[in-house]
Amino acid sequence: MSELPAGARAVVITASNRASAGVYADTSGQLLADGLRALGFTVAGPHVRPDDVDALVEVLRAAVAGGVDVVLTTGGTGLSPTDVTPEATRLVLEREAPGIAEAVRRYGAPTVPTSVLSRGLAGTAGRTLVVNLPGSTGGVRDGLAVLGPLLPHIVSQLRGGDHV
Repeated sequence: MSELPAGARAVVITASNRASAGVYADTSGQLLADGLRALGFTVAGPHVRPDDVDALVEVLRAAVAGGVDVVLTTGGTGLSPTDVTPEATRLVLEREAPGIAEAVRRYGAPTVPTSVLSRGLAGTAGRTLVVNLPGSTGGVRDGLAVLGPLLPHIVSQLRGGDHV
């Protein structure tokens, strides 16, 4: 397994009406930030926003403009009428990487059949990877399990590295 390039930076964004209103603590965003730190990233966030396309597009674009390597979102990927993270993400992405999102869904499916209901996207905007993960702590753990081995190579590639 390759090593994460030096200075790798990530941003975590949580999409949740209730967490943004202070109804409950954002446990999935914190778990995601902790997991990225354990992988070697310097992490900003979690930035908690309501399930609102404009609010999410704003924070996603700011992260990409800041030149971070990876943006991971948690929440807002389901079938609820308020789940709009994929719609916001699609407005920011330049190139989709559907295999990543499919791998996350596939990883969770044997133990949590409803994981296939996630509409999360993955792709790039500039030199930043953006991946939507479910809002549950289990979905975040599954996402980190899939992404952990991939992120060093992805970050290297987005920084212009050669294929290995």
